[in-house]
Amino acid sequence: MTPERAPRVAMLSVHTSPLDQPGTGDAGGMNVYVLELSRALAARGARVEIFTRATSSDLPETVVLDGTDADGGPLTGDAARQVLLADQVPPLVVPPVLVHHVPAGPFERLDKNDLPGVLCGMAAGVLRSEAARRPGWYDVVHSHYWLSGQVGRLTAERWEVPLVHTAHTLARVKNASLAPGDTPEPTARILGEEELVQAADALVASTPVEAGELVDLYGADPDRVHIVEPGVDLDRFTPGGPAARAEARRALGLPLDRDVVLFAGRVQALKAPDVLVRALGVLAATGRPVPLLVVLGGPSGRSTAVRELQALAAVTGVAEHVRVHPPADRDTLVSWYRAADVVAMPSRSESFGLVAAEAQACGVPVVAAAVGGLRTIVDHRVSGHLVEGHDPAVWADVLAGVLADPACRLRLGAAARTVAERFGWDAAADRMLKVYEVAREARTAPRV
Repeated sequence: MTPERAPRVAMLSVHTSPLDQPGTGDAGGMNVYVLELSRALAARGARVEIFTRATSSDLPETVVLDGTDADGGPLTGDAARQVLLADQVPPLVVPPVLVHHVPAGPFERLDKNDLPGVLCGMAAGVLRSEAARRPGWYDVVHSHYWLSGQVGRLTAERWEVPLVHTAHTLARVKNASLAPGDTPEPTARILGEEELVQAADALVASTPVEAGELVDLYGADPDRVHIVEPGVDLDRFTPGGPAARAEARRALGLPLDRDVVLFAGRVQALKAPDVLVRALGVLAATGRPVPLLVVLGGPSGRSTAVRELQALAAVTGVAEHVRVHPPADRDTLVSWYRAADVVAMPSRSESFGLVAAEAQACGVPVVAAAVGGLRTIVDHRVSGHLVEGHDPAVWADVLAGVLADPACRLRLGAAARTVAERFGWDAAADRMLKVYEVAREARTAPRV
């Protein structure tokens, strides 16, 4: 890898595909991160190949994404292949991003706790990819989440290239903030993360908070921890104004004359949508106006998670105030954000919190738990509110205060877009390319 040539990157996302719909199962912000970062790197000439586990025999072996020729037209067929295999990318050409579905274990979705048993097969499949190119083809391995990191350790060592690892979430952080009754992350994961912290040539943290956690909780070498803030698609997620808000509500079947609080994410204890349902119960019990809570997401961890949330709403006496909708594609998600008065994120932990960045880019204030990356994304009392703890009574007070003050919401919403503009995928890709180069240098330097 030299300054004259953008790198060839093996991007590993083992347990969830970047092509999966975020908001259900294991698909979430990491899916968006991997896909959008890969596209932004490709726009800078990098050849990026994403490897994920095949969960169905019907999936194509390889999916080709994007890519444009020198005239801005789509890059397909033999032309795409020539760009992928060339020593250098021609000027003005954007190489396509490849997504490889690697057979490893049964053709079905597995629980994350079962995936360590298929990692050897996954590593073998990734290693075979170089045989389809030529020795020394890849310049860097970039793994996402600890399961991918285990595969990344093997492939980077075999190819004698640097390993860059992004954790996305950390077991020790999650275990320190578990919801009541939630299952802690297993010891095997903690040990795997400890190994990766020592093995990786560069560790990527999304925020200064996460960087500190890597150092303080895992003993990471501060010199090998690099902060690369994820981006948000600022061209797609934009404010719409009052007219767009009304149009979005009509299209989505939402009332025009009622406050709407939106929760967008997986329905699981970690994301804590139950806190919002209980907060509605507090509002109802104290005689205050109860907003409509829209839960936009599917079950994660337990297939019954959505039904359990609906049962909680019924027991709390607020079932009529809670609507659950399946996850939405990216364009429809813009309409959901614009339709909301407030986006709420009561997560128990968040390494970054992409939903908060997207909502703010749409000019919507965010009420979020003061945890992890949310403390970086949400500017307290400027673009939204940060709430300490998960007491439903406190959440009820904060939500009621924001919803009762239209002028405050307008002010927060206007500032939210400005805050979101700090986060762009172009800047993230530029920074990541520098991390790849630093990792290459670190690999050749002796460890002390």
